[in-house]
Amino acid sequence: MAPPMSAGRFLERLREADVTVVEVGDWAHHNRNHKGPWGPVHGVMIHHTVTSGSKRTVEICRDGYTELPGPLCHGVITKDGVVHLVGYGRANHAGLGDDEVLRAVIAEKALPHDNEANTDGNRHFYGFECENLGDGKDPWPEAQLEAIEKVAAAICRHHGWTERSVIGHLEWQPGKVDPKGFTMASMRQRVRDRLKG
Repeated sequence: MAPPMSAGRFLERLREADVTVVEVGDWAHHNRNHKGPWGPVHGVMIHHTVTSGSKRTVEICRDGYTELPGPLCHGVITKDGVVHLVGYGRANHAGLGDDEVLRAVIAEKALPHDNEANTDGNRHFYGFECENLGDGKDPWPEAQLEAIEKVAAAICRHHGWTERSVIGHLEWQPGKVDPKGFTMASMRQRVRDRLKG
């Protein structure tokens, strides 16, 4: 069982990963902890935002909207590869997902098909929203993909996890398609290669 990093350690790990980090407001204390526990953590979840424009994307992910209050993740990775920290602690990003997927992540085994939504993912995953329309046409610049790779690897390295602890929202919750435009298998391979380096 892995307790979450402190916000300060999280910031240190991301900066050590050689990514540009922007701290948005009082991100370290902006969370949904009053709605339930944060931790133990078991992995990193990647999303796309279905938005365009960095400023608007960061604002939505920090503040949320009527049906889903913010923060909607821990970090927003914009197209330029900048990581904007918008919250820390429990965040509204993963929702309910498949308990068998969680067990596979914990065991670092191949993921089964997600066919249930019976387990609280907001408690167990670090979440990164990535600026993209999610239509399969909006490009993923290399700077953005590299930032996703670097932050995921940094978190895995801290906790002693392999690339199998990095999953997409579409692998967790039935009906989700994000991230769309690259495969999680390819991202896990990138994380694996970086962890070897």
